[in-house]
Amino acid sequence: MLDQILSSSPTTIVPGVYDALSARVATRAGAKALYMTGFGVAGSAYGVPDIGIVSATEMVERVTVLAHAADGIPLIADGDNGHGGPLNCAKLTRAYERAGAAAIQLEDQVFPKKCGHMENKEVVSRVEAAQKIRAAADARGSKAFKIIARTDARATHSLDEALRRGEDFLKAGADILFIEAPRTGEEMRKVAETFAGVPLIANLVEDGKTPLLSVSELEQLGYRIALYPISALLAITRRLEEVYDLLLKGERRNLDTHRVSFRHYNEIMKLPELLAVTEQLAAANKEEI
Repeated sequence: MLDQILSSSPTTIVPGVYDALSARVATRAGAKALYMTGFGVAGSAYGVPDIGIVSATEMVERVTVLAHAADGIPLIADGDNGHGGPLNCAKLTRAYERAGAAAIQLEDQVFPKKCGHMENKEVVSRVEAAQKIRAAADARGSKAFKIIARTDARATHSLDEALRRGEDFLKAGADILFIEAPRTGEEMRKVAETFAGVPLIANLVEDGKTPLLSVSELEQLGYRIALYPISALLAITRRLEEVYDLLLKGERRNLDTHRVSFRHYNEIMKLPELLAVTEQLAAANKEEI
């Protein structure tokens, strides 16, 4: 299914999700693919910033949960820097594939890493970065499982170095390129022209370093995926602040305008379908008795 998205002409909007609820809601909204954001997982599940604190084991567990909640929609999963060297990248790739992801994203930052739009990042050498991508590509069980190679070298070195790394990553077996944090529309154009015909991700982060071009502008440039990794997370965080503030002020009645019903929430959780299965099992058991 991800192959179809990558081969289609329109740019695909891929929203970020960070837990089973956000994955279910995004799927019901009609998303064609989902992105498990490491930034969002770190904050929502563990209450920590995206600076390499969450372990590989914890990330694999979240992939399993989100892939199940996605109901067959392709899940692109953030693998950070592979949590180690080439062998670690290979191990994580196999684990993500078994957990149900459609793709793993691997970056070239040192360990511990930082969110791509934070300051003072560091990257490993170009040779080591390419080795990790090759290890991941060789480790996957099927080429339907995609390897997304991300470089943060624009911030640490230059755009030219980021482009050189992108070329090395493609030679190493990457299927999709993710040049993180170009600073201007012209830089985004240069990335697209350098890698014409290669599936590219545009990472659109609110208050980040990359201009928030429209989907139509990205499509004209040639980007295949318009990624919005934390749009929902930031919006929900603001809403949580509002809700808890009103509750603690004793103003619960002011919450009724902007909420789903109890029934609708249970529909999102598939309560009617699960109860129907239970009833079918009970009926079958009575017939056998």
